Amino acid sequence: MTTDEYERTERTRSNRFSAARIVGRITGILHRVTRSRAVKWGTLVFGTLSLALVFGTASKTMYGIEHGGNLLAYWHIALAWVAAAALGTTFVGSALYLRYRGPFWSRLAHSSGELGFLFATLTLLFGSAWGKVIWNSWWEWTDVRLVTFLIVWFIYAGYLVVSAATDPGAGDRYVAVYGVIGFVTVPISYASTRLWTPTFHETTMGNPQVSANIDPTTLVVTVVAATFLYVYLLGLRIQVHEVEDRIRRLHTQRR
Repeated sequence: MTTDEYERTERTRSNRFSAARIVGRITGILHRVTRSRAVKWGTLVFGTLSLALVFGTASKTMYGIEHGGNLLAYWHIALAWVAAAALGTTFVGSALYLRYRGPFWSRLAHSSGELGFLFATLTLLFGSAWGKVIWNSWWEWTDVRLVTFLIVWFIYAGYLVVSAATDPGAGDRYVAVYGVIGFVTVPISYASTRLWTPTFHETTMGNPQVSANIDPTTLVVTVVAATFLYVYLLGLRIQVHEVEDRIRRLHTQRR
């Protein structure tokens, strides 16, 4: 081996070692965050505050219609946000698993995918109930946001099916590839009201003409509460998957 080849080999090893240290630190931070008492207390405090604001101070009038069902808008929007965050985490965890093959990234991606699907389902249910109030319709196939979000729901239902159908460990690579590719549908859905002409859903961000009477303080507190809830549940799901992996290894060793 020449001097140049030796130096290149040493640089490659050094870069790999540095990358491994960074990934290890990130993994440790995520473990501490998801298991922190601050997350549990944040979920409780902001959840309680959200309920107090929604039922205590928020207006029941939206789009010119006064109805108690309009209060669902706060949770509908918050759930849509954490659904996007959870599915984005699945994308990141899947990509990092394909790059570094660490079991933590696979657990993170799968756990977040489960929660993302749950929050997406609740987003559709709450949105449908709210839509009945303001549109007098449970569902509208002509609305681009509804249709694209339903596609997202089906994509991640497929993600869970693929995950359940493949062998743990050996099939994690296929699940991770699905998690990376499937995420393409998420930004398309959230940007759909800007990409195409919306039928019912108005573009709310940066749109001064929007007619929804949503209290910003109540909305922000509810979004924060939903985010804390997501992080708390994510930590629980990761722990469950870790226990499942230990049981699986013990079962394999006894054979």
